[in-house]
Order: sequence, then C-alpha cells, then structure tokens
Amino acid sequence: MIDSRRQHEDLTADDAALDFVRFCHRRRRAGWPELYDEMCAVASRGLYHGWGFAELAEHGITFGLAEMPRLAGFVAQVASKEADRRSRSFVGVMAPVALPVESPVEKPEDAALAPALMVAAG
Repeated sequence: MIDSRRQHEDLTADDAALDFVRFCHRRRRAGWPELYDEMCAVASRGLYHGWGFAELAEHGITFGLAEMPRLAGFVAQVASKEADRRSRSFVGVMAPVALPVESPVEKPEDAALAPALMVAAG
C-alpha cells in the first residue's frame, strides 16, 4: 500500500502550498478571504494527505497574520488557473438538426459504422 504522505514529502514549499490551496479550492469554489475558512477547516481535520497545522507549517503553509498576503497570492493564482482550465473545457451545445431520411432500411455500411461510433463516443 502506498502512503500518500510520502508521495508529497518531496514537494517544494510553494508546490505544496499550491497543491493544498488547489485541494481546498476544489472542495469549495471560493476566492479570498472565503477560501481561508475552508483551508483552516481542512487543516484542522487533516483532510489534505493527513496533514494538520503542524505538517502544513513544515511545508511552508502557515495561517498567521503575517502570512496572509502569501496565502492570498496562492489563492489568486489557483483561482485564475482553475478559471482558465474551465473555460478551455467549455463544450458548445448545438441545436438539433433534422436529417433527411433517404430510406427506412438501414444500409449495410451504416450498420457496421454504428458500433464504431458508439465505442468512440462512449
């Protein structure tokens, strides 16, 4: 069994902070300062890889007044990247189009094509 805590020990402080903020942002889509409450709740419950306040502090993530601008910067960076990611994944919806029906009987090549389309779509 792989320990998820070990996988994250090699992260730099900024990488760990960004990953923590990203985790919290995905739990609660909010900006600063609302996300601060979520980050505190996640830390108090150890929901991010089992890390509490002490473990987060070891990775450069602290919640003191002096660190607020740094955390706010991470929140802004994560929120911006998440907004970019969501806008790139936007899928347009097309209105239904009536197709002319040539024949009520299915052509042999259409029958062979249908399963291939289902696999590609599914």
